[in-house]
Amino acid sequence: MRRGVGLTLLAAALSIVVSSCGNGVIDKNTDGIPPAEATGTLRVLIPSFPPSTKGRDEFQKVVDDFHKTYPKMKVEPDFATYNNLNEKLSTSIAAGIPYDVMVTGVGWVQPFASKNIFEDLAKYGVTPDFIKENSTPALTPAVTYDKKIYAYPLVADTRAVALRKSAFREAGLDPDKPPTSLAEIKVAAEKLTKRDKNGNITRSGFDLASATGFRQSFTTFLASTGTPLYVGGEPNFDNKAGLDTLLWIKSMINNVQPYGQTNAAQQPLVYSGEAAMGIVGGAVDCSDKGIGQKNCDDLKFFRFDSGKQIEYVGGDLASIGSRSRHKDAAWSFIQSLTKPATLDALAKLNKKVPAYKDAANSPQAKSNPLSKFVAEGLVYAANENEVPSNWLEMRGNFDIQLTQAVLGQKDPAKVLHNLAGQSR
Repeated sequence: MRRGVGLTLLAAALSIVVSSCGNGVIDKNTDGIPPAEATGTLRVLIPSFPPSTKGRDEFQKVVDDFHKTYPKMKVEPDFATYNNLNEKLSTSIAAGIPYDVMVTGVGWVQPFASKNIFEDLAKYGVTPDFIKENSTPALTPAVTYDKKIYAYPLVADTRAVALRKSAFREAGLDPDKPPTSLAEIKVAAEKLTKRDKNGNITRSGFDLASATGFRQSFTTFLASTGTPLYVGGEPNFDNKAGLDTLLWIKSMINNVQPYGQTNAAQQPLVYSGEAAMGIVGGAVDCSDKGIGQKNCDDLKFFRFDSGKQIEYVGGDLASIGSRSRHKDAAWSFIQSLTKPATLDALAKLNKKVPAYKDAANSPQAKSNPLSKFVAEGLVYAANENEVPSNWLEMRGNFDIQLTQAVLGQKDPAKVLHNLAGQSR
């Protein structure tokens, strides 16, 4: 419910006449003023630092570094979460008090850049080649709109697949030869699923990690067939590949996994043994404070491949507000934010991997086997690709309508056709 309200507010805010924005800003423009003399308040909207003492301490280190260049500028952070980021952004736009630095995620740049909310970073030398040389090329499509770069990657939020070796051996399957295609995964998952005498699932054969919606799962599975969700902002899923993927998901729910299955720890079910196989995030804690070394040793990681090997990659992306009166200072802040030590801290705090070129050799990648695996797999990155300008509205539509199709409430083919029409 909260997400839907946020998207509605954001859509309304983005429809406001551009000239009406900025009226609430009282700071003088500091662009072109020597950094040591610039004054004012830099407003930063950032969901990347957790609401903890450690998170606040790490953010303060960024501020301290920024103050080496802009000693007189104040920094006013707004520690949002991805659950309330929409409301924060829409409120600031409607009130005419824009943020100077905004951190969002994959699928956000195109809608905001198309409405002139984000600044083109070419002025600061950020081009696709610059991203390729200094960051992770995997996120280049996510920060690009109309062949221009509107955000700089901070950390990559990755997904892989894990299996429990013991469960595979118990079912007569070879854990060293994991299934990778959708067809192979279904066959294995059905063998791995356990039920009680009444037929209720007691161990899921595969955890789709889609308790509240199937948008990201659908995107991931579709990409493994070599079919991006969008191409050039146009829908690319209202076709045989899209229908086959949606029908596959439908065939899995309540067959190898109960609909809506989660656990109290909000951890991947394969970690606890509640699933024999399933989607996992970008890090695993093998210490006694985490899942323990014994559980870690029982895991094997692999990637989906139904014709194309892929790894779902989201991420945190830093942008400059086009209506900021401190654009130069905002870029300086982003430079402080993207220093390797800061990105290493962000990766550890958020169980992600840093979005710099050699992420496979980062402290995070070296700290646990899953982060190492996904960092090495960034070359196989896939996500929603080149989304349309109304993507923030479409996200909610996908989650609702795909669920209706999976639960048999609506015809899958018609759902995909409707979503394609709504994307245009």
